[in-house]
Amino acid sequence: MERENAVENISFDMRKGEMLCIVGESGSGKSVTANAIMGLLPSSVRIAQGSIRFKGHDLASAGEVVMRSLRGRSVSIIFQDPLSALNPLMTVGQQVAEVMEAHRSGTSATRAKAVVDLLGEVGLPEPEVLRHQYPFQLSGGQRQRVMIAMALALEPDLLIADEPTTALDVTTQAQILALIRRLQREKNMSVMFITHDFGVVAEIADRVIVMEKGAMVEQGTAADVLGNPSHPYTRRLIAAVPHMIESETKPRDDAPIVLEVQKLDKTYRPGIGFFSRSRIVHAVKQVSFEVRQGRTLGIVGESGSGKSSLGRVLLKLLDSDGGSILFDGKDIAALSDSEFRPMRPHIQMIFQDPFASLNPRQTIANILTVGPMAHGLSAREARAKALQLLRLVGLDEGAYGRFPHEFSGGQRQRIGIARALMMDPKVLVADEAVSALDVSIQAQILDLLASIQKEMKIAMIFITHDLRVASRICDEILVMNRGEVVECGPPSQIFQSPRHPYTRQLISAIPGKEWVPAA
Repeated sequence: MERENAVENISFDMRKGEMLCIVGESGSGKSVTANAIMGLLPSSVRIAQGSIRFKGHDLASAGEVVMRSLRGRSVSIIFQDPLSALNPLMTVGQQVAEVMEAHRSGTSATRAKAVVDLLGEVGLPEPEVLRHQYPFQLSGGQRQRVMIAMALALEPDLLIADEPTTALDVTTQAQILALIRRLQREKNMSVMFITHDFGVVAEIADRVIVMEKGAMVEQGTAADVLGNPSHPYTRRLIAAVPHMIESETKPRDDAPIVLEVQKLDKTYRPGIGFFSRSRIVHAVKQVSFEVRQGRTLGIVGESGSGKSSLGRVLLKLLDSDGGSILFDGKDIAALSDSEFRPMRPHIQMIFQDPFASLNPRQTIANILTVGPMAHGLSAREARAKALQLLRLVGLDEGAYGRFPHEFSGGQRQRIGIARALMMDPKVLVADEAVSALDVSIQAQILDLLASIQKEMKIAMIFITHDLRVASRICDEILVMNRGEVVECGPPSQIFQSPRHPYTRQLISAIPGKEWVPAA
């Protein structure tokens, strides 16, 4: 049932120099609240009542002229996805300078110097060179730093950060959090930080507001809300937070090996320029491991570590450049596409983005049944199996005839899992399958994967940059850095007694790692 108002009866204040965190699931009204303050609500959404008092203005009723004078200068926002928020046709230096130019701040020469200073202040390397680059030439963490530089260009009184670290690696996330916290203290800014990650809240918050379905259900100091939550919804959210599980090592069983990888290599040769020589990037370098029936192998590391490249090579979405992948007695790395096609149903992938991985023009019925029917299943059998799997992943039969846009992100991920299971796989590769989901939906999907694995005895490869999730679901973990496996072992050893400096660096960067959720 849809609610009448996106947010309702929301009242709070922001204090000078304070870090206020707003937490809640998707649809709770966090981003609507932020966009209302910025005057960025879509035309279909209006403020029916209430006020937003800021520097003598009521932003709820202020016209566009007033909002343009305040936006960027007095109140700024860092958006969640920097790649879509940045103009792909302008250099990052031009985009930072444009903020100052729009407010007629300084001259062309002073703006150019300020751009270099800002890019340096947010920790970007070689700002003189980097300012001439385009957004697609930067990493996710670098693009987020550019967004921060733009937001800070005119030293605003209020900075709104809307999920700025959700899609970032744990080390990059730690750097961005430390950067925002440092700049906030140096400039005595008020910061409204929107997130669904309670680890982040524990790391940076002074005060916390919890929102559910457009209503504010709890607010208080970070210590009170995290240590003694009063509302049942807050308690449910905190209970769903994945935390480092310090369990004993599970005994290695004698289950059969389903997939064995030996000295796998994958290199890229991207060209630097028209007249430049190509360079060699070792995405996967001499990687070896095995996966047993009914067990989960976790692969962790930062972006660029080779995790996703390894997953694509295992599914033969990319060709390998060396090594072997033994599956069902055959080296599938050496097979041609036509030779591998009959084996493809047995190795399936759950993709990271549940929105992009489902065809918006196809019904769930078509999405689930087209693959099995192409491999010989009758339409009647495919339908019966699809309905059975929809029930297994927690969806009713009514989902069968609907389209992807009619479902939430968590429901779409369940459909992605059902699609992978339609082929009766022996190996399931989950590539960041829960990283884009709210903490409570994430917990549900992890529980679902664990129950499916137990029931169907599937071997699973779980690719993630969230070490807390890996500790919860994996039987064994590979730590990858720059294409190489630097450490391998059970979660208890990896997280309690890490041997490699890179593993220790990853663990030390986990936000709120010292926080223990209230019982």
